[in-house]
Amino acid sequence: PPTSSASPVIGSFVAADYAVFALMLLVSAAIGVYYAIVGRGQSSSREFLMGGQSMTAVPVALSLTASFMSAITVLATPAEVYRYGASYGLFSLSYVLVVVVSSEVFLPVFYRLGITSTYEYLEIRFNRATRLLGTVMFIVQTILYTGIVIYAPALALNQVTGMDLWGAVISTGVVCTFYCTMGGLKAVVWTDVFQVGIMVAGFLSVIIRAVFLQGGVSNILNHAELGGRLNFWDFDASPLRRHTFWTITFGGTFVWTSIYGINQAQVQRYISCKSMTHAKMSLYINLLGLWVIMLCSVFAGLCLYSVYKHCDPWTAGMVSAPDQLMPYMVMDILRDYPGLPGLFVAAAYSGTLSTVSSSVNALAAVTIEDLIKPYIHMSEKHLSWTSKGLSFLYGALCIGMAGIASLMGSLLQAAISIFGIIGGPLLGLFSLGILCPYANATGGLAGLLSGLVMSLWVGIGAQFYPPLPEQSRPLGLTTHGCNFTTAADAFNWTTSPTEPSLYTTVLQQNTAERPFLADNWYSLSYLYFSPIGSLTTLVVGLLVSLLSGGMKLKLEPRVTLMKEDTMLFCFYKLFKARVSDMSVSINNLQDVLSLSTTFLYSFSSHPYLGHETSRKAGPHKKQREQMWKQ
Repeated sequence: PPTSSASPVIGSFVAADYAVFALMLLVSAAIGVYYAIVGRGQSSSREFLMGGQSMTAVPVALSLTASFMSAITVLATPAEVYRYGASYGLFSLSYVLVVVVSSEVFLPVFYRLGITSTYEYLEIRFNRATRLLGTVMFIVQTILYTGIVIYAPALALNQVTGMDLWGAVISTGVVCTFYCTMGGLKAVVWTDVFQVGIMVAGFLSVIIRAVFLQGGVSNILNHAELGGRLNFWDFDASPLRRHTFWTITFGGTFVWTSIYGINQAQVQRYISCKSMTHAKMSLYINLLGLWVIMLCSVFAGLCLYSVYKHCDPWTAGMVSAPDQLMPYMVMDILRDYPGLPGLFVAAAYSGTLSTVSSSVNALAAVTIEDLIKPYIHMSEKHLSWTSKGLSFLYGALCIGMAGIASLMGSLLQAAISIFGIIGGPLLGLFSLGILCPYANATGGLAGLLSGLVMSLWVGIGAQFYPPLPEQSRPLGLTTHGCNFTTAADAFNWTTSPTEPSLYTTVLQQNTAERPFLADNWYSLSYLYFSPIGSLTTLVVGLLVSLLSGGMKLKLEPRVTLMKEDTMLFCFYKLFKARVSDMSVSINNLQDVLSLSTTFLYSFSSHPYLGHETSRKAGPHKKQREQMWKQ
């Protein structure tokens, strides 16, 4: 049974756990080798980076799901639910809006243009300077984010399971770089399919065991309700609140649209489909995958609370950071089942591998398309080899970035935040180009720079002056059920640190030293960073475009959204055609009825056919037969 004391969980990885983890890495590498052998005759860079645009909807959908469901989802989302409640599950509503906007606004334009890098669009629509700025922003934030994605889960798992830290970091990075370099996009997509299955299996192993220990799903939900964790419907409109219905559905939609709508890693997947229909289907099928992963991670968080509702491992000093809570519970409740802790760790690292592989492949694509092809003429064979070399180089850089992340201290949270901060202005820029036909290059560049400045201002300010606990409102946790050896160890949530960041704690400044902006502008919910950048880019871009002659701009229709691109227009055309067919059918029916009435009238009024005696008369038999035929 789960421990309810403050004694640390005794347990570490055994041979079976290492075997399961190693098997996951070997299968991932084997997929890369397979596609390297199968694709030996396909030497073009487009085949390597785009899978030859031959992918179908289902594997691409699962790859889309896995790409940004990293170890952060496996480790940090349950901890988020444990500390703040299940309101995080409202992201499931945001996902619906994200998928609809991505498939109906961004996908049709990108697919029609046949681009490999999303930043090609910026040059087609605006100019080369805008394209280069967007490319550099993407490369910097992706390398930074990917290094952290490799390092952070390794650190969390090392401190709880005893798994070797740098052995895990290097093996993960090497395997990921290997199958990206060998097999290209096809290897990445099919490895993602395998890894999303491992993620779900890892979650289920923990959830099933926790449900058994706690006496059923109903008990877990009852514990969550009594602990205030089923707080879905918080309609507080304050933008300073960390998670409410509005911050998640509005701000979360912007954050995830910047990932699914314009991020190279995601766009590269769905435009690799063999038709636009398959591309749209992949996004909608992916929605089911997102819901499954979200359900698993949120319910795992409720299980975490149910198991430790009387003895919080974090405030009791059992773990040093919230993201270690899930590994702690795994080693606690599954330690008697060799191999299952290894399965959960494999799930966490599957999330990491899928994110890193997506990033490495996307980085190689944008470098080839945006920084090499426009300036250096190379044959397709040389471009293909260059793509593989870049995949290897970026993989090594991400492993190196993981090493730097280990030294970052309080900047680690800032590095994670920058991913969303940069995505917001880029989303605004692409939206400006696709939705506003009179936005010009001057407006686009001015809008992008303005949006970036605004989002960096609020994002960096929030790192130096984190919101006060009364704004973030973590829910109560207690240690009164723990068996402490000294009274000094017995403290509860009210006297413990209340707001450590995702991986490290930014020291809270003394309230007296906080500037005026600290308690309003810098205390905005982090989910509003992306909308601030997006909307600033849109507004400034539109104003500058209008002032610099944007109304005179003449564009090719293919670079903006056309009504024919949307599914709504297709439904309208189908409805109109059906109504037209029904009208024709009704008119035909009226004609038939009119003819029938005329015939019956003629039949009844005929001097021969209308009388019984005349029907018996032999001379008129042929006339009757002719009338019936008519």
